[in-house]
Amino acid sequence: MPAILAGTLLLTATGLFSQVVGFLYRMALSRLIGAEIMGLYQLVMPVYSIFMSVTAVGLTVAVSTQSARYHALGDSGAVKAVLKRALGCFFLLALPLGGLVLLLSDPISVYLLGDARTRLGVALLVPCMLLTGVENLHKHCFYGIGLVRPPAAVETAEQLIRAGAVLLLLLLVFPRTAEQTVGLIVLGMVLCEVFSALALTLLLRRHWRRDPPGETAVTFSRKKLFSIALPVGATSLLGTLLGSANAVLIPAGLVKGGMAPGDAMAEFGVLSGMTLPLLNLPTGFIGALCLVMVPDLARRTAGGDRRAAGRFLDRVMSATSLLTAPCMALLAVIGPALGRAMFGDGRVGEYILPLAAGTLLGCYQSVLSGALNGLCLQGRAARNAILSDVVQLGFTYFTVARWGLAGFAAGFLLSGLAGAGLDLISVLRAAELRPRVFHWFVRPLLAAGFMGAWCRLFFNVLLGSGLGELTAAALCAALGVILYAAALLAQGLSVTDLAAKLRQTLKQGRVAA
Repeated sequence: MPAILAGTLLLTATGLFSQVVGFLYRMALSRLIGAEIMGLYQLVMPVYSIFMSVTAVGLTVAVSTQSARYHALGDSGAVKAVLKRALGCFFLLALPLGGLVLLLSDPISVYLLGDARTRLGVALLVPCMLLTGVENLHKHCFYGIGLVRPPAAVETAEQLIRAGAVLLLLLLVFPRTAEQTVGLIVLGMVLCEVFSALALTLLLRRHWRRDPPGETAVTFSRKKLFSIALPVGATSLLGTLLGSANAVLIPAGLVKGGMAPGDAMAEFGVLSGMTLPLLNLPTGFIGALCLVMVPDLARRTAGGDRRAAGRFLDRVMSATSLLTAPCMALLAVIGPALGRAMFGDGRVGEYILPLAAGTLLGCYQSVLSGALNGLCLQGRAARNAILSDVVQLGFTYFTVARWGLAGFAAGFLLSGLAGAGLDLISVLRAAELRPRVFHWFVRPLLAAGFMGAWCRLFFNVLLGSGLGELTAAALCAALGVILYAAALLAQGLSVTDLAAKLRQTLKQGRVAA
């Protein structure tokens, strides 16, 4: 197997492993701390997302695209200069902002998040966020220069360390209050980020000692760096602000609709900490595809090769539909049973059908937004993401108090539809690509719908015969694979063709092992 394909497969496997470990970690965490404290923890995380959007998200895209560009030109000295300048810009932004978060942790928790029990978690997020920024900049430099194995190994270890550190802290320290529990979870994240940031920094220095960068005539100024980073960072910040407002409004809307505060926080915890992670479990490869696409399309765009970029996007869209659609259809059937068995909460899986459809649309949106970033059209990706988030926020604000979580589920579906549709139009125009509606959408969605309908019938029959939920779910999953493959065969796509499409998609990503 060629090194390029092996490297891309490694990246995909790492993403899937991270999804599985993260899901098992959330499952154990939810059983240990309960739905209400899980909701408090989820309420803290928007502060983390906002901080990273302001300081690091745009810089990581700039490092990835520019490292890929200069590496393709053979200017390794410029790659090192890009990373050095990006780190300087990150600390210039992050240190004063982190100090401000520490000073204002009390009003942030009370007035912005709406619950004083989040204060300790907010304060402890500051060192976590600083370390995460260093980690991500080094990681995206590795991706830009085509080295997958070092960040893949670190990410694998990071997931295991985070799960072990958080769970051990909770088991050994025995926190007495909800605030202390949230603080210990964040402290475990800090310990994990210490390892990741240090490991990636040392690995990149080791790489440059073995292959020293030459002198470069490129002057990479802060202005040039920010010209790339600002559109992405601004988009991420606005999207995060809208998402954070959405997270705060969900429990507030439930309370306004007549639910007790503790019950509202528990409902929010089940939704954001259990149901949505369950649906996101099969989507780990999406992150790998995006990491492949952004530097690859940046190289092709710099060389003016738009047709090759279009062919790559065609394969990426086909792979996304073929892999994600059956997973969402199957989870719409057996997801509630899996949720009850794994999380021990009967509310897991409520509104699973619209949430599964919204997750599928979110996968399309992620892939297409990554394509726009790789095509150097960050502004269009920003506009589309913001409009999508506004749709979700509007539904949460106006409907959750009246309809409950059904209002959120409706907004989740329609916002995904808006974002994916707008991104698709933008990508088609930019890449001069004709949509292949049947191959991208009709064929995989028809096959997935056929599989889901028969699996639902089969699942109900198995339950009616007295079989346990987990056993019935496993049998349905096995049957679903056969039915999906049969439906694709009936539409003219053989298993050999499917394997060839996925292999071509992976080979197109110029990620060296």
